[in-house]
Amino acid sequence: MEDGKPVWAPHPADGFQLGTIVDIGADSMTIEPLKQKGKTFLAPVNQVFPAEDDINKHVEDNCSLMYLNEATLLNNVRVRYSKDKIYTYVANILIAVNPYYDIPKLYSAETIKQYQGRSLGTLPPHVYAIADKAYRDMKVLKMSQSIIVSGESGAGKTENTKFVLRYLTTSYGTGQDIDERIVEANPLLEAFGNAKTVRNNNSSRFGKFVEIHFNEKNAVVGGFVSHYLLEKSRICRQSSEERNYHIFYRLCAGAPEDIRQKFHLSSPDTFRYLNRGCTRFFATKDTDKQILQNRKSSEHAKSGPLKDPLLDDHGDFNRMSVAMRKIGLGDTEKLDLFRVVAGVLHLGNIDFEEAGSTSGGCAIRNQSGQTLEHCAELLGLEQDDLRVSLTTRVMLTSAGGAKGTAIKVPLKVEQANNARDALAKATYSRLFDHVVTRVNQCFPFDSSASFIGVLDIAGFEYFEHNSFEQFCINYCNEKLQQFFNERILKEEQELYQKEGLGVNEVHYVDNQDCIDLVEAKLVGVLDILDEENRLPQPSDQHFTDTVHSKHKNHFRLTIPRKSKLAVHRNVRDDEGFIIRHFAGAVCYETTKFVEKNNDALHMSLESLVSESKDAFVRQLFENSASSRDAKQKAGKLSFISVGNKFKMQLNILLDKLRSTGSSFIRCIKPNLKMVSHQFEGAQILSQLQCSGMVSVLDLMQGGFPSRAPFHELYNMYQKYMPPKLTRLDPRLFCKALFKALGLDENDYKFGLTKVFFRPGKFAEFDQIMRSDPEHLAELVKKVNQWLIHSRWKKVQWCALSVIKLKNKILYRAGACITMQKTVRMWLCRKKHKPRIDGLVKVQNLRKRMGRFTEVVGGLKEGKQETSKQIQGLENAIDALMLKIKNTMMGRIDIDHEYQALVRRSEKLLTDLQNKKKEEEERERLRRIQEEMEREKTRRVEEERRRQQEEEERRLKAEMELKRKQEEEERKKREEEERRLQVEMELQLQAEREEEVARQAVLEQERRDRELAMRIAQSEAELIPEEALNDSGLRSLGASTKLKSYTMEEMAKEMTELLARGPQVQANKAAANAKKFELSKWKYAELRDAINTSCDIELLAACREEFHRRLKVYHAWKSRNKKRNAETDQRAPRSVMDYGPPSPAGGPPAQQNLAPPIPARQHDVAMNRQQRYFRIPFIRPGDQYKDPQKAQKKGWWYAHFDGPWIARQMELHPDKHPILLVAGKDDMEMCELSLEETGLSRKRGAEILPRQFEEIWERCGGIQYLRSAIESRQARPTYATAMLQSMLK
Repeated sequence: MEDGKPVWAPHPADGFQLGTIVDIGADSMTIEPLKQKGKTFLAPVNQVFPAEDDINKHVEDNCSLMYLNEATLLNNVRVRYSKDKIYTYVANILIAVNPYYDIPKLYSAETIKQYQGRSLGTLPPHVYAIADKAYRDMKVLKMSQSIIVSGESGAGKTENTKFVLRYLTTSYGTGQDIDERIVEANPLLEAFGNAKTVRNNNSSRFGKFVEIHFNEKNAVVGGFVSHYLLEKSRICRQSSEERNYHIFYRLCAGAPEDIRQKFHLSSPDTFRYLNRGCTRFFATKDTDKQILQNRKSSEHAKSGPLKDPLLDDHGDFNRMSVAMRKIGLGDTEKLDLFRVVAGVLHLGNIDFEEAGSTSGGCAIRNQSGQTLEHCAELLGLEQDDLRVSLTTRVMLTSAGGAKGTAIKVPLKVEQANNARDALAKATYSRLFDHVVTRVNQCFPFDSSASFIGVLDIAGFEYFEHNSFEQFCINYCNEKLQQFFNERILKEEQELYQKEGLGVNEVHYVDNQDCIDLVEAKLVGVLDILDEENRLPQPSDQHFTDTVHSKHKNHFRLTIPRKSKLAVHRNVRDDEGFIIRHFAGAVCYETTKFVEKNNDALHMSLESLVSESKDAFVRQLFENSASSRDAKQKAGKLSFISVGNKFKMQLNILLDKLRSTGSSFIRCIKPNLKMVSHQFEGAQILSQLQCSGMVSVLDLMQGGFPSRAPFHELYNMYQKYMPPKLTRLDPRLFCKALFKALGLDENDYKFGLTKVFFRPGKFAEFDQIMRSDPEHLAELVKKVNQWLIHSRWKKVQWCALSVIKLKNKILYRAGACITMQKTVRMWLCRKKHKPRIDGLVKVQNLRKRMGRFTEVVGGLKEGKQETSKQIQGLENAIDALMLKIKNTMMGRIDIDHEYQALVRRSEKLLTDLQNKKKEEEERERLRRIQEEMEREKTRRVEEERRRQQEEEERRLKAEMELKRKQEEEERKKREEEERRLQVEMELQLQAEREEEVARQAVLEQERRDRELAMRIAQSEAELIPEEALNDSGLRSLGASTKLKSYTMEEMAKEMTELLARGPQVQANKAAANAKKFELSKWKYAELRDAINTSCDIELLAACREEFHRRLKVYHAWKSRNKKRNAETDQRAPRSVMDYGPPSPAGGPPAQQNLAPPIPARQHDVAMNRQQRYFRIPFIRPGDQYKDPQKAQKKGWWYAHFDGPWIARQMELHPDKHPILLVAGKDDMEMCELSLEETGLSRKRGAEILPRQFEEIWERCGGIQYLRSAIESRQARPTYATAMLQSMLK
């Protein structure tokens, strides 16, 4: 009052106005405005603040102001805004004022380069500085960062978010397509999630958290978008000056004609969901001409287009289409999105009317038939199904009759309207979810080291009428404000520690009680609302009454009648409540709270869209359909809580924010008209209060809010000081001033680079420095006096220090003698005492060695090794005792070695005890393991044996079936052969009879001739010799001719008769085989040809010739054996009896057998089939040696490779097995083919390959065959090939 200095006092329009204090009352002040002299007004004491001397002065950081309060904060923002400086700091918080026009070069590429790598505060405030600080903190601290952008609608949150994203992708992107996609995703999200409101032409009606992910090299690799709380009520209803979401108008204005006709689109005023709000398009002069007249509403035609520099519905449609293509959406998916949007518009045009029936339901108006058809077509639904689902609701009975019976309940007109709107909201909400999902898919990343998240969410809101949406937004801001206070306080504390102030923690008022009021379990507003939704007949009034009754005396909640606004006092107690938030009290009207909290469709609509014929629509609902089926079928009490879902999303978001570093951007809207260069102080002050900036100032008042670097103070006051003082360095200069002024040390603190002031103390200091010249001269005199005193004290201290040093030297000289004698005694004691103590301890340790012997006695294993370790320990103890006696050891050395021995003994004892325990445990586990292994082996063996037996039974059954089939075929063949034999014998018999008759005729002619000869001789009528010869020749010729004719006929008939028999075929095959003339080949040549030839016919002929010679050889050997010699039998007699007849003839049964099939034909027929046989075998020679042993039968094993034998074994009791292989032992092996042996026709003779191989391996057959292969004596067979492949 005395100085007449100006102060800031409240003003209804400008927020604060300058004035002077005229009078001071009990709780108010009388203020006289500077602009209106003579007029005064009263202002509360707590709303009057001191002003700076220069009100036009502006600073980049509000903390640099001398007075730090909300009035100086508002004035600094106002001055900077008038100079187009829209960004201002409060500590590390950025305040951004929306300029509503493009400031030149503010966001250019050159500006981006300027801020790269620059610390906060080195350049003017900018959103790029916050983005770069977040990046550098992430890079240095290896910690993800978050940037929280908040503010009311129209404050520029979305634009600042875009600038942050553009800065990060431009500065630290990889230059690939992913950077462009992250930036291009915004237009698509804005099209589906932004709308025109009263306060903002491009208001985001949802919150989003955009994450930019970086790899280990701190380069951008991808992104992810999370969204929160889409305003679904806007889809169905808007106020008169607001619009629905941009996509509806862009589709109407900019869609090509073919799409417009396909989706049945027209002007916005023809759609119910658009015509209740503003139906004008955003357009420029040029684009307004491009929009066809039939697409413009009557309001647009009358008032013209809406104007906004950033919005143009026609042009934005094309830009949105380009953005869709850039982020990877194809034409088909783009049309799917547009089709669902058009379907939602047509759905809103469906009208209902009361039905004429007594059911009390409703029906769709006739005028809406075409609209219903269009809607069903666009959403892929059946028209009749959609009609039924909109006018009825399916209910499941829970009592009475069959439980679970579906009943169709007709809906009233109001209920049908609500069902229609609910379907529209659900469809658009899921479409928006799909858009966000597709946006996330367009910039995927495999791995991420860290991320920078940008949170763009609506700030604190309060309107004349506040509903559920404002309640959720303000609840979110309460949580964010708490996080904001915690984080800002933390940064302030870190600054104090960095500057080394050593001050106590600053405390602040917490808003946890307001958060608990909303989200507490059971009694929180959200839980009470959920409980109301679960009631059979929920109501908003009952919900409101419950809230008031549960929180009757809560400080934060009160009834609407206590509001300071008249419009809220008219609200009844059961129609709303007031919550005192951190930014002020807000009255919420609870009408439709219950409806807006339920996000579920009734079952018939849910089922309808889930079974849509359109795959895209079906996909939108299929994720939620499966999870909700059970809930919907449970009945009416099940629902999906919007508030609870938002609370969970918010808690997840805050957990993510708390795990990251954080930066804050507070966006401010300068005026309600959204025009440039207009500053509405009161409205901006309200935003600063709602954004928590005033709370930050209050928070900082508890510490040292004012601060100034030493060099700034030096520059500020050096002009008032004489040259003698200005030569001091800035820190000493400031220290001299403060000491000379005699300021209280609690009012300021010296940091490393700055001096910090308590609230208001900076102003007092400045006032003293700027006082009158006499006072300043006195101040300079005091400063000089303080400097002289300071220097004189230093001189005194130096002299005193020298005197003290001299006395200390004398004292030390006298004390040195006393110390010497004491030290000598102490050294002697020190020399011997440790050795004696150490020797006593080591002897005690030596006595404890008896315990080890007891433990060793209980061991079963490793006694010798353990005894060696014990002996080594005893030797070490003895060695240490000897060392202590003979050497001068110190206490530390003795203790060190003693402790080493103690640890060694304890370790050895512990090891022995553990070893004993391990032995016992190992023995126990071994027995258990062995038992388990035996049991497992037994089970495995039983299973293997069972499977093997089943397989053998199956194979034997197959072999027996095959043998029976061959036996039947052989019998049929023998029967045919016998029939042919009988026919042939009858033929031969007839021929013999003819031959006998012809011979009788010839004999009669011979006798007649002889008789004629005798008569001629007796009558001396000799016939000339020539004539005789001639007649004889004629007679002979005639008879020969007759004979020849008869033989030709007979041969022809015989040939025809026998051509069908196997004998003739065999003879033909044999004749063909003789073309190789193998009869002259030597035995060695035959064997080599069999082993090496690749010609199948030659190979078969060689085998046939080889075995023929074997048969001849064995037949010759059998005829010329010694009398009474032992029989060298190559196979059991039962096998040999099936062989061919001997040259001398054989039994009729053998002669009647069918001749063998030639080898080549048999090879081709059997394809080298491998067959194995076993039959009993008693060698003939054994019968005469020991008749008792003759009863013990041996076994004869044979492996046939195709028709010929490949391996042969003879096993006899008490004898070594006889092993034979083809090639090496041909002379001792069976020379008969498989057909000739008749083995395949013996029941039970054929065995499995495994049975033969087991016996062969057990008898050493593998080694025998291997040696034959290595010596090149074995003939190539299946067995040799398998062994060679196994060896390889």
